[in-house]
Amino acid sequence: MASSPSGSLVSADVRRHNLALVAHRLAQQGPLSRSQLADVTGLARGSVTALVAALVEAGVVRESEEPEAAPRGSASRGRPLTLLRLAADDVALLVLQLDADQATAVLTAVDGRALFRASEHHGRPMGDPGRVLDVLARVLARTLDAAAGLGRRVVDLTVVVFAPIGGTPPVLVADTDFEWGEVDVLGGLRQRVPELPPATLASDGTVAALAELAELEAAGSGVRDLVYAKSNSGIGGAVVAEGALVAGAHEFAGAFGHIAVDPRGPRCLCGQRGCLVTVAGPDVVLAAAGLTAEVAERGLTEALRELVARINAGEPAASAAWEAALPWIAHALRIVSMTVDPEVVVLGGYWAELAGSIAEAFAQNGPAIASTATAIAVVPGRLGEDAALIGAARVARGALLDDPLALATVHPTSVTI
Repeated sequence: MASSPSGSLVSADVRRHNLALVAHRLAQQGPLSRSQLADVTGLARGSVTALVAALVEAGVVRESEEPEAAPRGSASRGRPLTLLRLAADDVALLVLQLDADQATAVLTAVDGRALFRASEHHGRPMGDPGRVLDVLARVLARTLDAAAGLGRRVVDLTVVVFAPIGGTPPVLVADTDFEWGEVDVLGGLRQRVPELPPATLASDGTVAALAELAELEAAGSGVRDLVYAKSNSGIGGAVVAEGALVAGAHEFAGAFGHIAVDPRGPRCLCGQRGCLVTVAGPDVVLAAAGLTAEVAERGLTEALRELVARINAGEPAASAAWEAALPWIAHALRIVSMTVDPEVVVLGGYWAELAGSIAEAFAQNGPAIASTATAIAVVPGRLGEDAALIGAARVARGALLDDPLALATVHPTSVTI
């Protein structure tokens, strides 16, 4: 009896899911034999054989023969064992990140191995997107040339910015680090690098949150609902519910720096008054701590390291600046937590180094209805300064492996400027 159209759709969905499952396992655990793939995926051996045949035919998976391990105590070699591995030696993923100090590019293989890294300081020219995008384009071009030298096709580019994004196509919105309003980062890169690979724009908080969630899951925490909040280049973050990002209708969810906490506060670049970033942003805290010159001389990242060191050492000016910012930070995190009710708040950027004091201020501002059983933990992130880079690479890799047959249809990219 012929299958119904709906049945055909279900079968096609199941096949896509199983192809992705095989590809993910080979990327994470390969090389594997067909029987090993059946064991780790839980699929029937006949199904694995058919799926592998499709991937081999498409050139996405290749076979190799290796001797099977000899029995213990035997000097003889085992019989040849056919192993499968992703045929992705000519493929690479690229993450390009723009923060308040520099542009950074990281090229990775499909299995997650780092292949190349480049960075360049841009000098933070305020209110001048063109000069910053020039630097971003140079780092991008250098990395694309490196990929070509390694014989790799760049099949995906993720551009990470430390600011909210929105719109269709997406643009950067209200970057307080550079005093930018709306800036079309991808459009600016296309003007400078006409042969731009397929590209997406991502806010650092979203991809960093997913990376930190993966770390918690790998540790067996069982956490599926979290708030990720960070401060290094501005203030941002993300909300994760049931393991998925909450983007919002306009994709502004997680723009915690623009929570209006002080109705009498200064006007923010976003147009609101008294945003968190205007009263507790990194530049505000650094200025109050007397470290403005440090920012100009050594950059924001190094200045924040010095700030943390002085706070931990009890230096009066730095400690006073932090004590002034702390209530605003705890207040904003309480607003978010009472709205979305996460299991945990994960702190990134320089806040991770000061998680103890933030957790204490957060607990002191807790509602009377909270109990030990319902208390929300506030913990430092595990991935440090590369959280967004790691997260963006993982998201891109996951999307690619979710449709492994697409690997066979991507064309080479080579750019020099």
